[in-house]
Amino acid sequence: MKNSAQIMNLPIVSISDGAQIGTVKTLVINPEKGSIDFLTVEQEDVQLSLKAIPFKKVIGIGEFAVTVESCHDVIDLSEIPIANQLVNKQIRVKNTKAMTRKGQLLGEVTEFFVDEETGEIIGVELDVGDRQAVLSSQFVLTYGKDILVVSEDAPSSLLAEARLLVSAKEQDDEETVENAPQNEYVDERHSGGEMVMEEAESKKALQVLREKQMELLKGKRVTKDIVDKNGNTFIEAGTVLTEELIQKAQEEGPSVIVDISMNVEA
Repeated sequence: MKNSAQIMNLPIVSISDGAQIGTVKTLVINPEKGSIDFLTVEQEDVQLSLKAIPFKKVIGIGEFAVTVESCHDVIDLSEIPIANQLVNKQIRVKNTKAMTRKGQLLGEVTEFFVDEETGEIIGVELDVGDRQAVLSSQFVLTYGKDILVVSEDAPSSLLAEARLLVSAKEQDDEETVENAPQNEYVDERHSGGEMVMEEAESKKALQVLREKQMELLKGKRVTKDIVDKNGNTFIEAGTVLTEELIQKAQEEGPSVIVDISMNVEA
């Protein structure tokens, strides 16, 4: 487990030729998956476009450097639409306000923690009044540009230390393996190795997040007009949220879900 400060500004080293190819400039967050999908690269030469490394290409994140196989792992974001879209969303975790769906302010996020093997966000550190506390990512409903929406039981689920996140994640992983259908393991052995498993994990994380949002929003009444990403009225004030409406909102993107989460009542 690494916190974001331990990754930022690290040298990026190519193993194949033993050369530094840049430094970590920013961490690009995928709000749907709750993970770091790309590391943008700061290079000394003049750049006409932003460069990045897919997190899945990272071999290791050590104390002194991030390692990749070769300089060819650096991509031009203009050539990868999905990466460019994530950068333009400007989702951040640090310095956002953590707020429950009912509008209770939990605190301000001062740091977040990442699984250096997968890029998954494990949890966040919060400034809660006069103390620091840690919250597991399982209680995060939405990663927004300015607001981190958390579940109603988040205030009672705070941890005292970041190291407790690891044991909580291990327990959660064990439960996931125990409850997983057998055919998922068949896919891994017979249908494409790491890429198949990676895709399955991403879809599973997204599905879990959407189910949490569905559970907390279904049946609630919207208190103001909600607009879509194009600025058109998407859901009128007074509308009771159904599964269909919530699914459409999820497809519109995290900013719409954040807006809904902060403007509903029982």
